[in-house]
Amino acid sequence: MADLDALRARWTRALEGARSPAAGPDPAPYADNLLARWQEPQRRYHTLAHLTAVLDHIDVLEKYAADADVVRLAAWFHDAVYLPDRSENEERSARLAERALPEAGVSEERTAEVARLVRLTVTHAPEPDDANGAVLCDADLAILAAAPSAYAAYTAAVREEYHFVPNDAFREGRSAILRQLLGLPRLFRTPYGTEKWEATARYNLGAELEMLSP
Repeated sequence: MADLDALRARWTRALEGARSPAAGPDPAPYADNLLARWQEPQRRYHTLAHLTAVLDHIDVLEKYAADADVVRLAAWFHDAVYLPDRSENEERSARLAERALPEAGVSEERTAEVARLVRLTVTHAPEPDDANGAVLCDADLAILAAAPSAYAAYTAAVREEYHFVPNDAFREGRSAILRQLLGLPRLFRTPYGTEKWEATARYNLGAELEMLSP
């Protein structure tokens, strides 16, 4: 189970790092709203465990970010709106950030950067000079480089989220995503991600694609 108090503390540190000291209201209600969203019943993979993992990976990669606290806020919002049968989750999550963060005391510039980063998770394709984008995307995709048992649990959870999709359609759609990822010149954009995660992620993706093949 996720440690809710620890997550509240991490939210508070990120928010206070991204806004001027004493620049806004109590962070706790914002944390509780987001935590409630991440615990909605339709989620199987996009849960508090995923949020925690992304935050942990940002901690590993933070030296590569231009503004690590902004990247952390983007992690909190990147799947805050999540309905598996909808295609506009990232856009709705970005708009949630655009509404909540100014009220919480975050500047217009940093709010815009959080929203941009959330929208970037549609493609996970940051530009070469996008340091914040590289860190968020690598942290979000790090699950692809998990050990075999954790990767199997990830794929099973994704299938559960899409339980309403017939098996043949799911295999076809998932296979297309895997081929798209394998076709990228690089899955990871930070030096750490390239060195530590790239090869394992490609192995996992290839093995899953082979398993899905008829």
